[in-house]
Amino acid sequence: MSTDSDLAELSTLRAQVEELVRRVTAVAAHYDDTPDSAVAADLFAAERSLVTARRQLERAAGHLA
Repeated sequence: MSTDSDLAELSTLRAQVEELVRRVTAVAAHYDDTPDSAVAADLFAAERSLVTARRQLERAAGHLA
């Protein structure tokens, strides 16, 4: 693989992770301030992990650029 194709792949992965962040946040918001708020707490924790993963993908792409 070339660097350009790796950068394109990382860009695609970042976009997919960003979409997951959006979807997880939407579900978490649905359960926030309900008796099932533990579900929201777990989902917001997953969101934070996904945001960290996105940042790491961005950092990796920066090393290739």
